[in-house]
Amino acid sequence: MPAYVDPIERRLLADPVLLGDIAEAVGGPFHVLFPERVSLNIKTFQQAFTAAGVDGFVYFGKKANKAACVARACAESGAGVDVASTGELVAALSQGVRGQDLMVTGPAKSDELLWLAARHRALIAIDALDELRRLGELELPVRVLLRVLPEGSNSRFGLDPMELEQAIQAISGSITLSGFSFHLSGYDVVARSELAAALVGHCLRARANGHPADTISIGGGFGVDYLDAQSWATFQNTLSDNWFHTNPATDYYPYHFPVPGAAMLRAILDHQNLAELLRDNGIRLAIEPGRALLDRAGSSVFRIQGVKTRTVQGNPYDILTVDGTSLSLSEQWFDSEYLPDPVLWPTRPGRLTPTCVGATTCLESDLLSRRRIPLPRRAHLRDLLVYPNTAGYQMDSNESTFHELPLPPKVVLHAAADRLRWTLDATSR
Repeated sequence: MPAYVDPIERRLLADPVLLGDIAEAVGGPFHVLFPERVSLNIKTFQQAFTAAGVDGFVYFGKKANKAACVARACAESGAGVDVASTGELVAALSQGVRGQDLMVTGPAKSDELLWLAARHRALIAIDALDELRRLGELELPVRVLLRVLPEGSNSRFGLDPMELEQAIQAISGSITLSGFSFHLSGYDVVARSELAAALVGHCLRARANGHPADTISIGGGFGVDYLDAQSWATFQNTLSDNWFHTNPATDYYPYHFPVPGAAMLRAILDHQNLAELLRDNGIRLAIEPGRALLDRAGSSVFRIQGVKTRTVQGNPYDILTVDGTSLSLSEQWFDSEYLPDPVLWPTRPGRLTPTCVGATTCLESDLLSRRRIPLPRRAHLRDLLVYPNTAGYQMDSNESTFHELPLPPKVVLHAAADRLRWTLDATSR
């Protein structure tokens, strides 16, 4: 299942020495990031808003990747950042993101986070009534969205109808009600569009009570298209336990997504003419994509330090051990598996070899790939295995120094006129 990759990654894989040089300099597993791709992804969302004639604003969901170069790309591309901790807020500010371009989300925010967000004029998504009380006690001018609990949801986040009404009535003084927000699981275009229309109604009612209420946020959940349709269909239709070293996962990300990223935003705006509703009522639409802004913006690289062969039903396959752990390929820890094929580097001739990939820890379950991947040749010690398109959540949402192994550093790659150039990300220096 070969993944779609960015042109800069194709150049990296085709370079006969660069990956090896970086691996030697780093001395262990590492992640490579392409911030120019982040900027391009931001631009596609901004263009979707412009084409629809909608006042829209993109916030990057920072939990998807900690790299400083990603926040810097947001600042340079006119995007904001969605943060949920003082650490994330400070990290975004340090890369040039203005306080007014921050969205602060998350449950039961600390007093320190609320104070810092208010000081920087960030937009704060209120999740509970006590947050409003604590904000009022700060006596600082502050802008808020009220997070709505979707009808029928049993989520622990958001305000139910009674709490929502109480919150609207409680807002006064230094607190400005800028609008409403919601988050939905899954990737349903219709549900997002129709709930957004309902939030426009909330804004109009709030305006009748004297609040500006000119913004709604529909959160993230913009799908990423990792694989072509045929590869994904073949996997789903012929899935067999025999493909795996251990039992297969039960809950896969939809690795082929036919209407991904900005195309999904366009579909949301088109449904029942949501764009016209937003335009007619002077409502700004905020979105908070994470994974979608990181599509094809980075890869994870491991060095092979062990190769052995196992046989099942008379069929041999290799098990590799690499110098990192599956904690750096986070999908493996959610009853799932990261399915896009890794690339074996360097390219050499050989025979197709079914291969699983294990980690360097002593845990039986610590596998980067349970699936027997059809590598184009047999892997050898000191070869590199490059997992593509891992910038969105895979790299560091589960990172750990288990076994006292160092965390894989992040390497930032830029395309110069004559060659690729790299440096360590600010988070890894």
